[in-house]
Amino acid sequence: MLTPELNCSFLGMNLTNPLVLASGILGTSPSLMERMALSGAAAITSKSCGPEARAGHPNPVTVAWDCGVLNAIGLTNPGARAEVPLLRETKQRLAALGVPLFASIFAPRLEDYGEVARIIAEAEPDLIEVNISCPNVASEFGTPFSASAESAAAVTRTVRKAVNLPISIKLAPNVPEISLIAQAVVEEGADAITAINTMPAMLIDATAAKPVLSNRTGGLSGPALKPIALRCVYEIAQAVSVPIIGTGGLSSGIDAAEMLMAGATLVGIGSVVINDGPSVFSRICTELATFMKDNGYAQLGDVRGKALT
Repeated sequence: MLTPELNCSFLGMNLTNPLVLASGILGTSPSLMERMALSGAAAITSKSCGPEARAGHPNPVTVAWDCGVLNAIGLTNPGARAEVPLLRETKQRLAALGVPLFASIFAPRLEDYGEVARIIAEAEPDLIEVNISCPNVASEFGTPFSASAESAAAVTRTVRKAVNLPISIKLAPNVPEISLIAQAVVEEGADAITAINTMPAMLIDATAAKPVLSNRTGGLSGPALKPIALRCVYEIAQAVSVPIIGTGGLSSGIDAAEMLMAGATLVGIGSVVINDGPSVFSRICTELATFMKDNGYAQLGDVRGKALT
């Protein structure tokens, strides 16, 4: 009887399954991140932090609709220096469980990325995820660094010079050719790529005749994002050889299989955790194993990249 293996390797780390808690989803405290690991997440990504504390945008900042979630939280965080002790405690808790910690960072200016990375590296996360693509603070920070190969490469180069830890660059979907941006960041030292961030979007309250979110626009996540995420990962996987953390709208074992077939090494799980709770990790793993068994896949390597051939 075939018993599929869900364990996998990522940049030298051995994971019990391919599921990663995506950034921005309950990755705000050591206890919450530990809970996600105990619930079955094989790696944990903390919420993005920047050079200074941010209160974020005023309410309403999140709205659920039929096909997903729209959010404009505004990168609420305590600042990099205050984040370090939280990450240290989280790292200690997760290490006891054999679960790696990925620390997400952002910055408003190119030079700030290096400084934030240096500070966060003091907590010794297993990887730094570099968020260059958050869509809901563009009015404050200007055009996202993910918008062009040149600016994305510049951030990657800055962070690469600042730290020796593995780094993954988080790319945006709303660009003409994501594969060219992926190639640019890999050439500048990215060890992995996270794809994708949320998609800029808007909802309007027809009765009130105004946008629902206080920020007017926000980032779209959830099921509506899945086809876009699959397309982006598929194109990235054909352009570069570094591992990809594929994320965006995934909520089932079949979704996870599709993302792996598109070329992802790991699968980021986000909005569904808010909707269904931490138990989604064990459910998705069970569904993925069932799919693999039913279709004759013995290990994740048999699934990964299947749609590319």
